[in-house]
Amino acid sequence: MLRANLEPRPPRAPRFGVPTIDWQYHPVSQNESQNVSPDSSVSTAPGDGAIDVHALHAKWQRLWEERGTFLAGGDKDTRPRKYVLAMFPYPSGDLHMGHAENYLYSDIVARFWRHRGYNVLHPIGWDSFGLPAENAAIQRGADPREWTYANIAQQRESLKAYGVSFDWSRVLHTSDDDYYRWNQWLFQQLHERGLAYRKESPVNWCPNDQTVLANEQVVDSACERCGATVEKKKLTQWYFKITEYADRLLDDLNQLEGFWPQKVLQMQRNWIGRSVGADIDFRIEGRDEPVTVFSTRPDTLHGATFMVVAPDSDLAVELVAGASPEARTRFQDYLLQTQQQTEIERQSADRPKTGVFLERFAINPINGERLPIWAADYVLADYGHGAVMAVPAHDQRDLDFARAFDLPVRVVVDTTAPITGAIPVIELDEDGVPIDPQLSEIDPRVTGEALTGEGRMINSGSLDGLSKRNAITRVIEQLEAAGTGRRAKQYRLRDWLISRQRFWGTPIPMVHTQDGDIVPVPADELPVRLPDAAGLDLKPKGKSPLGAATGWVETTDPRTGEPALRDPDTMDTFVDSSWYYLRFLSPGNDGKAFDPRDADRWAPVDAYIGGVEHAILHLLYARFITKVLFDMGLVEFTEPFSSLINQGMVILDGAKMSKSKGNLVLFKEELERHGADALRVALAFAGPVEDDKDWKDVSTTGAQKFLARALRLAQEVTSDKDVVWAEGDVSLRRVTHRLLADAPVLVEQTKFNVVVARLMELVNAIRKAVDGAAGPADPAVREAVEATAMILDLFAPHTAEEMWEILGYEPSIGHVVWRNADPALLVEESVTAVVQIDGKVRATLEVPAKIDTDALETMARGDERVLRALGDRQIVRAIVRAPKVVSFSTK
Repeated sequence: MLRANLEPRPPRAPRFGVPTIDWQYHPVSQNESQNVSPDSSVSTAPGDGAIDVHALHAKWQRLWEERGTFLAGGDKDTRPRKYVLAMFPYPSGDLHMGHAENYLYSDIVARFWRHRGYNVLHPIGWDSFGLPAENAAIQRGADPREWTYANIAQQRESLKAYGVSFDWSRVLHTSDDDYYRWNQWLFQQLHERGLAYRKESPVNWCPNDQTVLANEQVVDSACERCGATVEKKKLTQWYFKITEYADRLLDDLNQLEGFWPQKVLQMQRNWIGRSVGADIDFRIEGRDEPVTVFSTRPDTLHGATFMVVAPDSDLAVELVAGASPEARTRFQDYLLQTQQQTEIERQSADRPKTGVFLERFAINPINGERLPIWAADYVLADYGHGAVMAVPAHDQRDLDFARAFDLPVRVVVDTTAPITGAIPVIELDEDGVPIDPQLSEIDPRVTGEALTGEGRMINSGSLDGLSKRNAITRVIEQLEAAGTGRRAKQYRLRDWLISRQRFWGTPIPMVHTQDGDIVPVPADELPVRLPDAAGLDLKPKGKSPLGAATGWVETTDPRTGEPALRDPDTMDTFVDSSWYYLRFLSPGNDGKAFDPRDADRWAPVDAYIGGVEHAILHLLYARFITKVLFDMGLVEFTEPFSSLINQGMVILDGAKMSKSKGNLVLFKEELERHGADALRVALAFAGPVEDDKDWKDVSTTGAQKFLARALRLAQEVTSDKDVVWAEGDVSLRRVTHRLLADAPVLVEQTKFNVVVARLMELVNAIRKAVDGAAGPADPAVREAVEATAMILDLFAPHTAEEMWEILGYEPSIGHVVWRNADPALLVEESVTAVVQIDGKVRATLEVPAKIDTDALETMARGDERVLRALGDRQIVRAIVRAPKVVSFSTK
């Protein structure tokens, strides 16, 4: 008998007087009980013989709040800890269905770990600074604070109605001054370490929002917020030196293999974009300083026939100044043309290549050849050093440019030669091009296709005959010996531009003095609070509205007391979210951003849940700040989120929901229509976590019926709590214990939809037992209903609590330790196979434990529920893992 682990924990406090609802159940016939049909329904309106779900939810939400049921245990709590965190919401209005999905998944994980005996921290807050609030305030002529905090109140009400087990004692809002004070402290810590600096450079400028954007906030050359085409401007801005951590940000991704989705890891790697090669110094005729070019292929240096610089770079302007008036005019016209193009357009491989000759020449350091210097828009000013050596035979863009302007093309890699074995003898024509018949057939001058493959070096002096790898090593040695080059790394990653020319954000805590210095606001004067918005014109004008707040911007030099000005810009809101997970650990601490002892106890986050749209921006910045805090000795880990769960979107009719498209499903309306538990179960059952879910396929009515059936079973149990379960029906006990054993594995694999399907199977098995020979007094029925309530708590906590109380136990079921499965009951004579169609569970089959793959697939294809779900669609792929799973893909 497994009694030792089965008793619920004693309540944390004396039981409060909570009125029991006068239950009335919607009748369910024995035939109806055999399956949960997605088309079935049950009324939830009070007074018509149905369950008043809103009264049920209110009852348990009130009890949870009164008892502090989900508050994380303190220092004296000896249970092991788990930190579960969902990406916090932006208060742009009421919650939407994406929020409903996100917080459901985090709640499933948090509730699961409580059942497994952990002390769980599951907090919530609001990412409440940012452009949407400011733009909404401008439209309404209101203070952004009013709009923001009104939306927070609305969202808070909805989240509580949704029954999410948050620790509401730790709520934070990033727009509260006791939060952004620590943004300012963090800024000054980075500034002190040389990681926050100010410089003039080309920046991304949103003409609509009239503010700068980080590279990561530009999507397809448009502002990710408003969709306006982004322009390039030269401005002096504040940056965080994230490139200082580029190698660590890249290499530490290896720690997260198997714990983060592979596509997110790859997106991070691609964004950091480390390239290994050489910096090569080219002397420029008539210029004292050489121009440095980065190349991943220094082995092809003998094949360089011209140099290209970005037309919008300082270097191009400098070089053309020494050219003829005609060349200067051509360049100015070309520069204006370039500035009207987006970076995506400039980088497009399909565009005809354009450019202007600057009438200047560079000297190839390896062979002394004069290389003409051109300005061309396919080179970007902020990549490498803003200049490239052009090797047209082996780079497609360079080849396209060379063919457009009739520039030389020299092959220096024989891609037809084997890279191992004897070194072949290569015959060259008078232009230094191989005359080997095979190479002639692939001559880039003729075919227009660059040779980018492996091979042997030719036409390259002492490098001839070497493989690419050996040639790279040799040429770098030659460059280093001559003092004209060195090994180098370059990154796609750029420093994080954090200043914004808007009001609703964290003020940058720096002072501009009369002598031109920029000094920090003294630490004891933090926070630098935002002024009242009343009287300020918040409309975007290309500079921060804070600059016009005379009483605020005018201050004194903290060193001399002389008049000075505050920095008028505010911080990028990604600064707010880069460390918020740590503030949740010490939310009321007035003396520190967070207590390192709290970080030792709780962090890093064990499970982080949110949308894949944050795969680059937010996650990269949070990883960077965590590494800075590690270097400061404030945390003992280098990665903030040990495990990452990415959800898909909730869409409608195949399209992303949007107010402008009129295809919005409102969370609050669905909550009122169906109740929290039905909504939660329907979303959990709708498909795999990472997949998009079309709302038309989300069956809230089927979920309502399933929950009503589970509640009715709890009411029908007649056996006592102390009954000996081992004396009950063995077949029912097998179903119960299989689920007790399988559910933990399925939850940890985030296969929540499969757990719900298995719960439906268990409820159907109980119904059969109650209506059959076993009857409601059978000990196995009580055992199975109690197990149902415990597992159901992950998805439908209000219903689970009510079942637990009906069964005679004290609240809260949320802290009942997970019951162990009896190994003897796991020896299977038959098993339940789950049939999925396009990732959604459509049927379960009771099959022999030793069924083979072909037989299982045949059974699944012939099942009526599967045929009904398929409709007119054809099965194009079947994955069968006998005896447990059949998965069909359709078209």
